[in-house]
Amino acid sequence: MADANPTDCGSLGLTDYAAQDVQAQRVVLAFVLEEHPARLTIPELCRALYAHQDDFGSDDAVERAIRDLDGAGLLSCHGGVAAPTRAALYFDRLEID
Repeated sequence: MADANPTDCGSLGLTDYAAQDVQAQRVVLAFVLEEHPARLTIPELCRALYAHQDDFGSDDAVERAIRDLDGAGLLSCHGGVAAPTRAALYFDRLEID
C-alpha cells in the first residue's frame, strides 16, 4: 500500500519555502542597506541576523538570500564581503521619498 507522503517532506509545501526565502531576502537586503556604508562579511551577516550560532538552518537561509540577491544584482559579494549595489541604493532612496 502506498504511503500518503512517500517523500516525507513534512507539512511545508514548495510555496511555503519560497515565501520563507523571499522573506529572508527582504531581511538581508534591509539590513545591508541600513548598515551601508559598512561592508559586512557573510559570517558577520549570519551572526547579526540570527542570535543562535548553532542554527544551521538560519545561517543557510541568510546565505541563500545573499546568493539570490547577488544574482539579482542587488548585492555585490567579492572576497566574502557583501555590499549593496548602486541599483539597491538607488531603489532605497526612491522608497524613502
